[in-house]
Amino acid sequence: MKKKWAVFALIGPLSLAMLAQAGQAHANASDVRVVIPEFKVKLNGHLVENAYREYPLLVFKDITYFPMTWYDSRLLGLEASWAKQEGLRISQGLVASDYAAYKSDHRNAASYRAEVPASAITVNGQTIDNAKEEYPLLSFRDVTYFPLTWRFAHDQFSWDYKWDPADGLSIQSHNPQMQSVGLPAYAGENDVALFKGYYYFVQTTETTNHVYRAPVQKPSDKEEIYAYNIKTSEGLQKQLTFQIRGNTLWFTYHLGGGIMGHDEFVQIGDDGKAELLHQGYLDFRDTPYGTLIISLGASAFEGGNLYLSPSGHDGTNGKSIGDPDLKYAVTFNVTSSGVRNDTATSLAVRGDDVFVLASRSSSDANHIYKISLKTNKTDKIVNSSVSGFRVIDNKLYYVKDEDNALYSSTLDGTGEMKLSDHAVSWFGSIDSHAYYTSKNETNHFDLYQADPKGEDPRVWTTPVAEVQVLNKKLVCRLGENEDYGVVVLDGSGRLLLKVAEPVARILTSDDGILVAASGGNGIQTISLTDK
Repeated sequence: MKKKWAVFALIGPLSLAMLAQAGQAHANASDVRVVIPEFKVKLNGHLVENAYREYPLLVFKDITYFPMTWYDSRLLGLEASWAKQEGLRISQGLVASDYAAYKSDHRNAASYRAEVPASAITVNGQTIDNAKEEYPLLSFRDVTYFPLTWRFAHDQFSWDYKWDPADGLSIQSHNPQMQSVGLPAYAGENDVALFKGYYYFVQTTETTNHVYRAPVQKPSDKEEIYAYNIKTSEGLQKQLTFQIRGNTLWFTYHLGGGIMGHDEFVQIGDDGKAELLHQGYLDFRDTPYGTLIISLGASAFEGGNLYLSPSGHDGTNGKSIGDPDLKYAVTFNVTSSGVRNDTATSLAVRGDDVFVLASRSSSDANHIYKISLKTNKTDKIVNSSVSGFRVIDNKLYYVKDEDNALYSSTLDGTGEMKLSDHAVSWFGSIDSHAYYTSKNETNHFDLYQADPKGEDPRVWTTPVAEVQVLNKKLVCRLGENEDYGVVVLDGSGRLLLKVAEPVARILTSDDGILVAASGGNGIQTISLTDK
């Protein structure tokens, strides 16, 4: 009894030029009759609607054939490339994609003619003599179609498959999957977070922002945890931002103008209760002695704007700490090519010590100080002016104003070492490996690994728009003109995954990767498993 299978085609955003070359290779190919399958087909759980699909699945000699479009192939973990001499090369790759429906306005006929291409074909490095194949690769609508026989589906690609007369054909690949999370469409209009098994998102109705949380297993079961009025003299101020501080989820929003307005900081408990804890222009960190707060309003230029509040509330009424003559987090003459504000910091806490960026005057500015919470002793530990710093793995990383290069030192400022060969725009570190981006001559950003002993290697071949360190992985959002939307690298800079879907934003998440897809495809997750 014959098993029924399907074939895949590996073309999509491989460009019109590739399609043209493939078309030339098929010029002398023979024709065969194919039919549109009437049974159900699911690919990684997605039901394929063949009736109105531009690239439907096909059946030839009782074998199902799959279209190797850009998204279909990467959905199942396959990549393809075309070269005039080598022909078509198909192989498993570290790729993923959301399901693309490829909807058409016209209903497909029951049967068509497809070509048997005569061009060179290799699958996972093995040459395929297509003319001698019992189930050859086919070409239909300028897309290569691949037969889902046991030989290819199981032996070459290790897919799980199931055939049932009632439920049809089901194929499941083992590459990481990109999945829509099932949140309402309006969720993508504001920030979204995934934290401890819940999605957090916002709905704006007239002059009110409603903040919801919903369990990952049942996103439709939302509950409101907070609401606030967004109507101010400046208009409707809708934007809200989630962030994870320590092991707690917060969100912040701004109300009013730049001078007379203020920020509001709301903490979300594990029970979903949201509480407004801080108001004003400020930054804060938890310490063993209470909440440390820097006042960032106009009074910061007077100095002594660092406070410790045991209660965590109304921090500017707490105890002033540090040198009262220092202006904390007040910087002077920071170059425009310095570290972006979203990647560096002016404040960090490690145990009993506070690390803070501070200035005495415009001529004595932008230095890193260490303050003991036990003794209140204040020491300047980095004498150079810096545009920002971070404490990572018990080391200081900072970018100097004088050359925009990345440096590291111990937590007492000794053992300084220059890390980067290029001016730095972003930096991060994983397992003692330091990474940074540098703006190139086209005003895009190149990603490098810092190598103090040699030339810094470029980690990714194309420019990146954004990089984040998430769960000990480098998550890189690529430019809108690149083939892939996101690439994920491990702590050593090795490729873990390329995501075909265009991505507008990388969102806050403590589990996997959460993104806002471009083109109205909503909020999606990318699952990664450590091997």
